[in-house]
Amino acid sequence: MSTGDQDTGARVPDRPKLYHIVHVDRLSSIVEAGQLWSDAEVTHRRLPGTAIGNNNIKQRRRKNVLRSHPGLHVGDCVPFYFCPRSVMLYVIHKETDHGQDPIVHLESDLRQTVAWADRRQIRWAFTHSNAGAWYFEDRCDLAKIHEIDWQAVGASDWRQCQEGKQAEFLIERCLPWCLVSRIGVRTIQTSGIASAAIQAAAHRPPVEIRRDWYYWAGGY
Repeated sequence: MSTGDQDTGARVPDRPKLYHIVHVDRLSSIVEAGQLWSDAEVTHRRLPGTAIGNNNIKQRRRKNVLRSHPGLHVGDCVPFYFCPRSVMLYVIHKETDHGQDPIVHLESDLRQTVAWADRRQIRWAFTHSNAGAWYFEDRCDLAKIHEIDWQAVGASDWRQCQEGKQAEFLIERCLPWCLVSRIGVRTIQTSGIASAAIQAAAHRPPVEIRRDWYYWAGGY
């Protein structure tokens, strides 16, 4: 199964993409603020919308510290995966009442995001695996991006490479809405809700139905 525009081999993609997933009812507050906020900021600001993710893991992420940036907690960063169809989306698909249909993918470009952050001295890092785990490795040097298991990142059936599939990109506190280049949705209904949410925004990335970014009813 395709994973969008990602390279599905072991080679580092020429233009790696980043994917942040949110419930579609959060789009309005994101557009209004002009930012994607970290989980810590979402909680502090009491922003409206449906929260996704496991609360116990979120609490752990607020305690986990990045080795590449001592003092910076994972929960203080906006998280991205390097692929759609993440392990987290699979858990949502299988274990939640609302399922994956209202979940949207917000796509950004890795190199553009890093350039934006570096100009503003905003900290960022990438991990080899899930940053919500008890142990993970992180780096803040794009020259080491080859250390990510790109074959695992691009895998459709990731049961034998789950850790590598969950590699993350983390950026401190927020990411500007203008760096979101595309919105991927699963259904026509969600497409309509997403399009309405961004209608008044100065920046309106295309909303595309990308069923290949989601899981089939039967599993992987």
